[in-house]
Amino acid sequence: MDKVFIKALHTKPVIGIYDWEREIRQDVFIDLTMATDITQAAATDDIQYALNYKSICDRIVEFSNASSFGLIESLAESISQIVQKEFGVQWVRVSVHKPGAIDAAEDLGVTIERGQMNADG
Repeated sequence: MDKVFIKALHTKPVIGIYDWEREIRQDVFIDLTMATDITQAAATDDIQYALNYKSICDRIVEFSNASSFGLIESLAESISQIVQKEFGVQWVRVSVHKPGAIDAAEDLGVTIERGQMNADG
């Protein structure tokens, strides 16, 4: 199975469990890896057969910027559901990074995988 990836998609949701976090928007970066078959897209050079990563980016940024979650785990789960249901992706890996959340760490985050890859993936 082929994979399409998006790295460090910048969003600014309301996210966090502390009162002060509920009053601001924070920088969050999202990485996506999506299993898809690109054979027909590559053979025809036609976007209709490709996973449209611009549409996916636009949708995730729109959703994330309008969201308000306590946990990055919840944001990651919601993003995985959007990618699978709205874009027909059977397997997705979503990483949500919240840099600066801990002063002593450059970055922190969570990675989830949802769905099934076929046997050759």
